[in-house]
Amino acid sequence: MKRRAGLIIGVAMLLVAAGTTVGWRWWHNRAPYGPTALGATATLRLVDQATADAAMSPVNAEHAGDGDQIFLGRVAWVRPPGLKDDGSFRVVILDKRSRRMPGFISVTSPRPDDVGAGSDGTLDVAQERYSWLQGIGSREVNGSFWTAGDAITVSSLDASPVTFVTVLHPARPGTPPEHAVATAPAAVSDLLVALINVGPDGQVYWAQRLLN
Repeated sequence: MKRRAGLIIGVAMLLVAAGTTVGWRWWHNRAPYGPTALGATATLRLVDQATADAAMSPVNAEHAGDGDQIFLGRVAWVRPPGLKDDGSFRVVILDKRSRRMPGFISVTSPRPDDVGAGSDGTLDVAQERYSWLQGIGSREVNGSFWTAGDAITVSSLDASPVTFVTVLHPARPGTPPEHAVATAPAAVSDLLVALINVGPDGQVYWAQRLLN
């Protein structure tokens, strides 16, 4: 009888522990607000070098050469009142044709120290969760995982609006697949712009398709 009672108590403790773990995961991955709270918008257009330089000043925009295309973009939102600034964003530009991102992005904002460009593991999580973001994370080439493209990192809700310039270069024959990025020629409608909300521990809360 005592053995049976001990078994029942043990099973009960396991169920409580399992329920606590599930509850913690739900709380940990629960977004403090949804995408509609920000009212985020995005614009993207083809421009010349002078326009790109003026929009990015005092940050230097990448210089375009013959056959290159310069895309000037802007992502803006309104900070919801009363929110703690403990998360971050990723802004991704993805060529829907090749499922690749630009190789380099220049970015600035009213708070330039709160924006940058690069890649991290949150992009892998986002592309696994959202099929329309396939291509923003690492990809396997010959048994190794590579990330060639750039995304924008925003570390503060107060960094809006974010202005960026990316230059697409014509494809170069013989480029290794692990180094392949989005290439020219491209139309504005070919490039998807999305905003990804990331929690303080790198958890992906949500992704919103802003353009195309």
